[in-house]
Amino acid sequence: MIRLSLIIATYNRSRRLMTTLGSVAAQSAPASSWECVVVDNNSSDDTSEAVEAFAAGHPEISLRLVHEPQQGLSYARNCGIASSRGEYIAIIDDDERICEDFVAAYIDLFDSRPDAASAGGVIIAEYETGRPRWMSRLTERPIANPMYFGDRVRLFPRGRIPGGGNMALRRQTVERYGMFDTSLGRKGAALTGGEESDLFERLSAAGQRCYYTPRAVMYHIIPPEKLTAEYFDRLCYNTGRSQRRRAELHGRVAGLFAGEAVKWAATLLLCLVHRPSQSRRLIGMRYRITRGILSRG
Repeated sequence: MIRLSLIIATYNRSRRLMTTLGSVAAQSAPASSWECVVVDNNSSDDTSEAVEAFAAGHPEISLRLVHEPQQGLSYARNCGIASSRGEYIAIIDDDERICEDFVAAYIDLFDSRPDAASAGGVIIAEYETGRPRWMSRLTERPIANPMYFGDRVRLFPRGRIPGGGNMALRRQTVERYGMFDTSLGRKGAALTGGEESDLFERLSAAGQRCYYTPRAVMYHIIPPEKLTAEYFDRLCYNTGRSQRRRAELHGRVAGLFAGEAVKWAATLLLCLVHRPSQSRRLIGMRYRITRGILSRG
């Protein structure tokens, strides 16, 4: 019986995907209790061939490849969910590796917490070329989204949601409240997002509970190209655009503007206690997020 389905949406990252799949193949949970569904989202590299070869080399696990021609992470994840069979659904990305107890942790969490509609785990940033000196805790979040809330199962802290590359849902949750909004999320190389935030906002509004489990550990691998000023600026601008889009969907644009004003005040205060390189990047982050919020495209 398939208890959990592990969904991986991928786009033109065949080499990095093999690292992810290597950690998937090492799971401690009985192979009969879970499956892995890889969604090729219109890749132009050798993703399909690489996944098929990996599956052939690991017949001990249930690994399937499906294709989603409509470009977009939300489309791909929704395709993976629709193609899966497990009563629980865990979602990871193609630029990470997971601990060997990852699948077992989520099965145990949902089995032991009948009130859990969703869940998330630990995210550890792993920098290929080292963590840059300009990075502070706040400017790290858009890039790596590290997450640790202690060593015990608990409800997710107020104001935080699981990371997109380490989250899980009951199937009945998505059947009742819907999947990812396809007007949000990344599309190809575009850095828009917000689909996870939108989903968890809907669940929270419905009073659904989200739990944190420290046993589900994910290592987010950050390559040097994600640490350039150009990438960071584009990411922050598109974060703002995504926040504006979600605010429009949920009818809270005025609240978004008010919240951004508060964040500017906090940013300027934080600059007093950070080194100059960190302060410059922090102000740049806030400026570009605000520009994105004010954009109408």
